[in-house]
Amino acid sequence: MLRDDLRTLWTEPRPPAAPVRVRRDWALLAAGLGGAALEATLRENVVWRPVAVVFTVWLCLLPLWRRTRPLTTVTLAFGSMVLLQVAWLVAAPREPVGLYTGAVVLVLVYALLRWGSGREIVLGVAVILATGTLCSVTDDTPVVENVMGIVFLLLPGVIGAAVRFRVTAHERQLEQLRSREREQLARELHDTVAHHVSAMVIIAQAGGVLAGTDPSAAVEALKGVEEEGARTLEEMRAMVAALRDRGVGAELAPPAGVADLERLVRTPGGRLQVDLGLDGELDALPPAVDAAVYRIVQESVTNALRHAVDATELVVRVAAERHTVRVSVGDNGRRTGRGRDGYGLTGLRERATLLGGTLRAGPGTDRGWYVEAELPRARSESGVHSRPRR
Repeated sequence: MLRDDLRTLWTEPRPPAAPVRVRRDWALLAAGLGGAALEATLRENVVWRPVAVVFTVWLCLLPLWRRTRPLTTVTLAFGSMVLLQVAWLVAAPREPVGLYTGAVVLVLVYALLRWGSGREIVLGVAVILATGTLCSVTDDTPVVENVMGIVFLLLPGVIGAAVRFRVTAHERQLEQLRSREREQLARELHDTVAHHVSAMVIIAQAGGVLAGTDPSAAVEALKGVEEEGARTLEEMRAMVAALRDRGVGAELAPPAGVADLERLVRTPGGRLQVDLGLDGELDALPPAVDAAVYRIVQESVTNALRHAVDATELVVRVAAERHTVRVSVGDNGRRTGRGRDGYGLTGLRERATLLGGTLRAGPGTDRGWYVEAELPRARSESGVHSRPRR
């Protein structure tokens, strides 16, 4: 078991999308250099002052590469500490060499476990422990204090590992949510297409019966349509079967869409008054877009009912233009400074992206919370089958 855990740690990849440098990196560099200058100027008992200043400046520069080169920066920082410790042993000064500002090295320890791969973490921790052990052995400080010092040195790494675990768990939840949204979209597409393919198979079968007195070519063509339609339906069901939950059968009915919005916004006894406005040609939307509009409004209304503070009205607008469908939902609640952009809206963004559209959500200019989406619609001349209004 321990061997498997070590092998898993050794093969752990780096976290993706590590930022190279951000604004706070330059702020950290400025603070470190300023602190080193002040300490070197005001502190009187600095041993080897020029060496201590150069060494501290070196440590302040290394964090600029701590995310992209975590092992390299740790090795250079603690390796230079070893060289300085050896020089201190040879020269035997009365006081340790270095500035207190050199504590910036703790940032490198944090970055090692936050951004390093498993192999880099193992090797980097080994370098840190070796350096700490060497300094403890060659120092006159009591053993307990040295052990506490090593623990304090590794504490930022523990924090970095905890942050990494939390971020990884959050990303895994988001990926599962995106996967469920893709699955739901695949179900809806499957159900809609299967509905039309099933009708095609039935028509082809009827045509085969009626064409009994016609030329044999017509009968063969109808049989070909029947066979191809049946094969397509079978392959599609097999493809989507792996995406469905066990025990859930195929539902060959179109999902809820724009036609169901009036029923959705009717909330007997609800504390919000919903103002629904539909504009444009919304009867001939592609089934996937039709279902996406319903899901966006449904999630937005649900969020407003749960989280809107002191809201009395919810405005829902769905407008169909020539090439796009625009959806906007906003409430007049009080802005609390706390966002409502949870996993539900993340799934809706994934759905909108899969359809080639966009979705934005955030606090309103003055009050409340808004959700705006823009989805592409197929042209009615393209032969897209429209679903009946209910």
